[in-house]
Amino acid sequence: MNFHVLTLFPEMIEQGVNTSITGRAINNGLLSINAVNIRDYAFNKHNSVDDYPYGGGAGMLMQAEPVYLAYEAVKEQIDKRKQEPQKHPLRVVYLSPQGDVFNQKRAEELAQEEDLVLLCGHYEGIDERVLEEIVTDYVSIGDYVLTGGELPAMVMIDTISRLVPGVLHNDVSAEFESFQDNLLE
Repeated sequence: MNFHVLTLFPEMIEQGVNTSITGRAINNGLLSINAVNIRDYAFNKHNSVDDYPYGGGAGMLMQAEPVYLAYEAVKEQIDKRKQEPQKHPLRVVYLSPQGDVFNQKRAEELAQEEDLVLLCGHYEGIDERVLEEIVTDYVSIGDYVLTGGELPAMVMIDTISRLVPGVLHNDVSAEFESFQDNLLE
């Protein structure tokens, strides 16, 4: 399984997932983590990606263009690896408190993907124009506010990774987890 995380803080993702079970799975080639710095796609000397909301209001938004260009770069990498364009839309999950709540059933569904893009927002969110263009799923890890999407991305990576064959030494462990079929173990 290949995780592609679009973020302003790639080092946070890399440090968070390169340990424990996920770190071992990465070293064994069962998982890959591609933490893409959205700032690398900004067109100003300070690599800033924030902007005022077009309709006014408090706070700042992440600009649409750097997010879209980061997504396009990931899509191009995937197409190059597969040596052909994607046949179905790339699954892009935007981590947002307004999304559907992440649970074990959603983890099982997402674990079926070969490539999964996790989009981490900051500030007051991301310019809606790019979300409408690239996002396939809106997901929340709970009813609280965090400073960004990196922690939710790491939670999802950890949860989904456990369902990838070979990641756990005993694949039966993933099958009979605490929240399997909405029952406690």
